[in-house]
Amino acid sequence: MRLFKKPRKTDGWLALVPQGERLAAASVARVDHARPVVRLASLIEGGAGDAGLEKAGRALLANTCQVSTVLSGGHYQMLSVDAPNVPPAELRTAVRWRLKDMLDFHIDDATIDVLDIPADKSAAVRQHAMFAIAARNTVIEQRQRQFALARIELRAIDIPEMAQRNISALLETDGRGLAMLSFDADGGLLTVSFKGELYLARRIDVTLEQLLDPVHERKHQRFEKITLELQRSLDHFDRQFHFISVARLLLAPSPVTGLEEYLSSNLYTPVARFDLADVFDITAVPALAAPHLQQQLFIALGAALRLEEKAP
Repeated sequence: MRLFKKPRKTDGWLALVPQGERLAAASVARVDHARPVVRLASLIEGGAGDAGLEKAGRALLANTCQVSTVLSGGHYQMLSVDAPNVPPAELRTAVRWRLKDMLDFHIDDATIDVLDIPADKSAAVRQHAMFAIAARNTVIEQRQRQFALARIELRAIDIPEMAQRNISALLETDGRGLAMLSFDADGGLLTVSFKGELYLARRIDVTLEQLLDPVHERKHQRFEKITLELQRSLDHFDRQFHFISVARLLLAPSPVTGLEEYLSSNLYTPVARFDLADVFDITAVPALAAPHLQQQLFIALGAALRLEEKAP
């Protein structure tokens, strides 16, 4: 999500992601023909407050890096819209016009960005859609101000869908789509990627805390809800993007038990759990082998995989 641009610094990104009072920090080095190398992955207690963020920025040498952050789930809207038939320079203006009756706040108060959804190249008539991401100006300004007060030069603001897509893209099977499901305090996030592009993003209203409920009956009900949402979403995806075959559904690292087995018994799509060591070289951060830490740093690590793309 390219909400603003500044001159390039060092290669790679330092992702600083507030999680309540904690700050998730991650830095990754991409390596040709090998797993990306995790250079930094840590949770900093108290690091999300103004004083804590400034202290963390100094300790992490943030101003020698390209710094990004990630909005939490309730701070933006992500909508699928038909791509306007306009020149690239007019694209955001045209999308803004289309969104004016779709947002739950006034369009004049919105910061807008767009993300292309590639069409089927073999189709005679290509139905072209794109994602529009809208956040209140006040949300963006508050996050920019927070980093400015901490004396950290913030170069990009991302969203969890793109961070998850970055990890999903590294686990794809050639020629097949990949579904990925993660959970955190904002709820569940389902994405489908294909050839490194994001084609589907859906929120599921079940939080990680709810899935850790020790009461079996409540946990089972939430498993049922997740299964139904997945069935609907994957069926819709199959109808909309029939040229993409989804190979499997991967569950992001989490301390939740029983979900993989439940989904495997109730979905046609093969289901498996993966470890971040399948994606990254974590030799420099051995603590990252712990599943609970993988879950807490999942989005930050995905954001640290960010690659700059030229705006339309």
